[in-house]
Amino acid sequence: MRTLRGLLLLLLLAALPALPVMLTPAVVVAQDIPEPDYKAWEEAAQRAEEALAADRVSTTALEKVRSSIVEWRATFAQAQNANSAQIETVKSQIAALGPAPTEEKPDAPEIADRRKALNDQLAKLQAPGIAAVEARSRADGLVRQIDARVRARQASELLRLSPTPVNPGNWPAGWAVLEQGMKTLWAEAGEAWNNPARRTELKNNLPVIVLFLAIAGILVLRGPNFIERLSLRVQKGGTERGRYIAAALVSLGQVIVPVGGVILLVAAVKATGMTGIRSGALISALPYASFFFFTARWIGAWLFRVEDAGTALSTRPAEARFHVNMIALMIAAELFRRAFITEVRPPLSMAAQAVWAAPLVCICAIFLFRLGQLLRPHRADRAHVVAAAEFRDRILGSIGMAVMAVSILAPLLAVIGYVAAANALIWPTVMSLGLLGLIVLLQRFGTEIYLAATQSGEEGREALLPVLIGFVLTILALPLFALIWGARVTDLSEAWTRFSEGISIGETRLSPAVLVTFLLIFAIGYMITRLGQGALKSAILPRTRLDKGVQNALISGLGYVGIFLAALAAITGAGIDLSALGYVVGALSVGIGFGLQNIVQNFVSGIILLIERPISEGDMIEVNGQFGTVKGISVRSTWIETFDRTDVIVPNADLVSGVVTNLTRGNLTGRLIILVGVAYGSDTRRVETILKEIAEAQPLVMVDPAPNVFFVGFGADSLNFEIRAILSDVNFKMVVQSEILHEIAARFAAEGIEIPFAQRDLWIRNPEALLPGRKRRPAPKPKPETPEKPAEVAETDPASIRNDPDGDALAEGEEI
Repeated sequence: MRTLRGLLLLLLLAALPALPVMLTPAVVVAQDIPEPDYKAWEEAAQRAEEALAADRVSTTALEKVRSSIVEWRATFAQAQNANSAQIETVKSQIAALGPAPTEEKPDAPEIADRRKALNDQLAKLQAPGIAAVEARSRADGLVRQIDARVRARQASELLRLSPTPVNPGNWPAGWAVLEQGMKTLWAEAGEAWNNPARRTELKNNLPVIVLFLAIAGILVLRGPNFIERLSLRVQKGGTERGRYIAAALVSLGQVIVPVGGVILLVAAVKATGMTGIRSGALISALPYASFFFFTARWIGAWLFRVEDAGTALSTRPAEARFHVNMIALMIAAELFRRAFITEVRPPLSMAAQAVWAAPLVCICAIFLFRLGQLLRPHRADRAHVVAAAEFRDRILGSIGMAVMAVSILAPLLAVIGYVAAANALIWPTVMSLGLLGLIVLLQRFGTEIYLAATQSGEEGREALLPVLIGFVLTILALPLFALIWGARVTDLSEAWTRFSEGISIGETRLSPAVLVTFLLIFAIGYMITRLGQGALKSAILPRTRLDKGVQNALISGLGYVGIFLAALAAITGAGIDLSALGYVVGALSVGIGFGLQNIVQNFVSGIILLIERPISEGDMIEVNGQFGTVKGISVRSTWIETFDRTDVIVPNADLVSGVVTNLTRGNLTGRLIILVGVAYGSDTRRVETILKEIAEAQPLVMVDPAPNVFFVGFGADSLNFEIRAILSDVNFKMVVQSEILHEIAARFAAEGIEIPFAQRDLWIRNPEALLPGRKRRPAPKPKPETPEKPAEVAETDPASIRNDPDGDALAEGEEI
């Protein structure tokens, strides 16, 4: 802890030079901002409006127009802050002249002239910023219109109905595409071979081509198996955590090595010089297809491991890995399909596109449906599932159901003819599953690193940090999910722009930069407060003569004042103007006041307790029928430990407004009262002398005032005496009382003094009825009781018959 405090102190000292700058309200200085070219902007805006009105511009052209408008908008956003420093200065000068004049209270002529000059200067300084705000609003509106137009076109493309691919009449169109494509590839190869320059290039590059092909073959064919064996070998050595992390890092070679081999293969093919447009498109798609295939294969191998049977995502990992590999193969085939039809001239007909796309959608849906079934948890024993596993099973079940629904809906759409919608549904689902699997793996690897660093056991998996790792990874992956499901990069940049600008509340704009500044300054102030409290508690206050309660009050007061000043400095340093929130805060304070009335009352009572200190830590008190020792006083409640070692939390308002008995306030002395009874006929003077001797013999009984013994009355069974003694330490009250009672019992026994106890004599009115052998008489009818007649036994009770071993002396209801 001393080392940690030293590090915090060094960080604080390092941040002190920047503290004045941070505490200065945020004011944007923009004196050298050039004025925008509004004439050029007007021309650009008119062209964008004409393109939107005509609706004949392609989506690509609209994206270019949008990029230009976004640049103009950024320029205007910067120009809004022109002359900001001068504007603030002039506003301060106007405010210094006093409130605005009215008919009843006009300004003096000199003040009026000066106010008019300053207002004219202020209007002149604000003119560039106002023009920039107007232009920026126009640019922002154009960007919104272009985005809406592009999204409408995307939706129209998704909902376009193509000829159904199950119609045999549309199959010839697809076959024609394949036939024409093969002819094109053959023609490109023949044309390249008949070109002497390309044959010369092939001859010159032949050694390099052979070398690349040999290396590529080794990496692709032998590399994955070698890396897999190496990963298994790594798992057998070292510590358990180290083996897992090292094996995971080594297994990345199952992606890097074969993809590297494919890249060498593509380089070798391109080095031949024999590629054309269509063959070049197919070759260029090969690295992407291999990357997706081997990455999905690697994710599936780590997600569905047999070794992780207890935490596996499926109860049948081998089958799950097979379906993942087949889905990865379908992704690679889809990439080749798109590359094959991209360079077709003229473009494919809608029937040909449907025939080419639908089969892959249907085949992929089969494997995807089964994978969704495997993801759904099937636990035989649900009663012993922990909360974390239950939540994970719920998430997996939801994902499995969604995947199964997509695998049913996408083929139906493709068969009907909505091929674009089917492609936009099934392939993003597959990519989203892959991204989710990658997030799970990264969270697992992060957890293993955390367990290895902290040397924790399996219980460390339920700690907060591993959960936060998964949460942060999910948040960071949200933009990738948006891109997978069709969002444009411009959409994400626009969302980030809106987020960076923040929201305006009055004249204050709350942005991420403002919030970060606020949190940073508050954190520094909070650290200073805690360091000051630690210094007071450990180094300064122990060397004073202040009471412990006063020390705790000073430490707590310093904490409250420090947190308040830290919040005030953070608000000021971040440039947050709370005046605009005055009415809102005032309205909310009324409702919050009623809801938090008891909490505020307890808080104020805690402050009063810390200042007045009617009770302190270690005092023995009685409040609300609870008797115990004060263990701690906070701003809301007080912690009392009773003598049976139970904790009682008492609201501070009860201690301030209620009746509190403090037995140890000021000193530890307290009175002990013991009642003693002796039998009638005992010598009362002798009894009083014995009791006084016993009390005076106790070491904790004070001599001044001396203990007293009083003869207090005649009881029903005894002569009653009372011992009253003052103890020097009331905490030992029960111990002294127990010792005195032991001594009383011993002395009374030695002196022959009887300690009475309650006795009762039972008189039987007709004992002859209890004699054995007496015949039973029929039970008489019940008679009402009379006040003069004593109560009679109404029924036979075995416990009340002491002298009848046969149990048949009395009849039911018979008098005795």
